[in-house]
Amino acid sequence: MTPTLLKIAFIAIGIFIVYKLIFSGKKGLTVFEMHFKEGRLSSHKGKIPEKFEKECRAIAKANKLTCTIRAEKLNGVRLHVSANVGDDITQRIRNIFPFEYYDKKQVDNSRKSS
Repeated sequence: MTPTLLKIAFIAIGIFIVYKLIFSGKKGLTVFEMHFKEGRLSSHKGKIPEKFEKECRAIAKANKLTCTIRAEKLNGVRLHVSANVGDDITQRIRNIFPFEYYDKKQVDNSRKSS
């Protein structure tokens, strides 16, 4: 009975490792997330730049979008738009996103000597 338990444990550990390798890809810190349903902003999380939010609402309303727009920060900022949105609308959203707002380098004044 012990050899079968060891085999089951070994298989379970193998499945767990494979699952972790496949589904635990590196994800960055979520900066914000917006959920649109039939052209209306249904929910949001995080701090969204005002101009970007207004322009996204206008695009979503004009095209009656049902989608999710998410920004993640890992080294730089990446913008993710749901796959059910067309490429032309996705590009319009990327064009209005203020990447430079998040790419600012902070200056460390503590090491400067006068």
